[in-house]
Amino acid sequence: MIALSLTPELREMFLPSPIWDDLVRRGPIVPLEEAEVLVTGWETPRLDAEALARAPRLRLVAHTGAAVGFLVSDALWDRGIRVTQTGAAMAPAVAEVALTFTLSLLHQVHRFDHALRSGASWEKARAAARPARELRGSVVGVVGASRTGRAYLELVRPLGAKLLLADPLVDAAQAAALGAALVPLDELLSRSDVVALHAPAIPATRHLLGRGELALLRDGAALVNTARSWLVDSGALLDELRAGRIDAALDVFDEEPLPPDSPLRALPNVLLTPHQAAATVEGHERQGRSTVDEIARFLSGEPLQHEITRERLRWTA
Repeated sequence: MIALSLTPELREMFLPSPIWDDLVRRGPIVPLEEAEVLVTGWETPRLDAEALARAPRLRLVAHTGAAVGFLVSDALWDRGIRVTQTGAAMAPAVAEVALTFTLSLLHQVHRFDHALRSGASWEKARAAARPARELRGSVVGVVGASRTGRAYLELVRPLGAKLLLADPLVDAAQAAALGAALVPLDELLSRSDVVALHAPAIPATRHLLGRGELALLRDGAALVNTARSWLVDSGALLDELRAGRIDAALDVFDEEPLPPDSPLRALPNVLLTPHQAAATVEGHERQGRSTVDEIARFLSGEPLQHEITRERLRWTA
């Protein structure tokens, strides 16, 4: 028996027919009090002891998103309730946006667009940009061999970039298998033409790029963040961007929606999108299908493919 904790918008997004039809074949939709499986979304309240007291039969939480840190609690783990999520389904779309950002920054698309939309002349628009660079031969540093980090590496590698990787959970052989050289974070920052962030938002990664780390970026370097603003000291990043020393493409922000008066909106060296990197039609379908497939595996006693455990949560959001 399955309960839903999804807004109507999220239900339509992730569980359209025939995915919905497949879900209801797995079990009737019931109130939380009767459910063995709970399908959750971004607006689901935290499943703490008080919430779980209303769900005495609950055995599986199937989250339609990737990050579950906001959702789970010790009370949930202590009851032996299992948790699954759809991060793998979201990775291809996020990786494509990160590649789009990378190419746009290297080819100065953001600066050209800003100049022309601001009324600059043809020649002034050209002069407003740095010399354009090709991805082939550029040094691209990837921070985090997460699902999205690996998907991004798979896209960038065939295009001829020289790849560096920083991740404390990966060894040199594993990095080489991904086509990258494993290096310390400081070395990656100082050597890269483009730095792409794909690390999880966990306590250990809070402001992973602070003022000192951002200062290591070479003049003219580019920063891509489709992960979480948690990873970067936003005040220090704003100072670097205002100085014009580096460029950035950002899909994530400390305050969302991004305020209308955010200084980021006016900077010519910044490309902005409204936290939509994963929001493709195909990605939403994969998320819904992944959720239903995991529920089917659970109900039939098969191993889950996308389970998050209490231990694993230390290294993933």
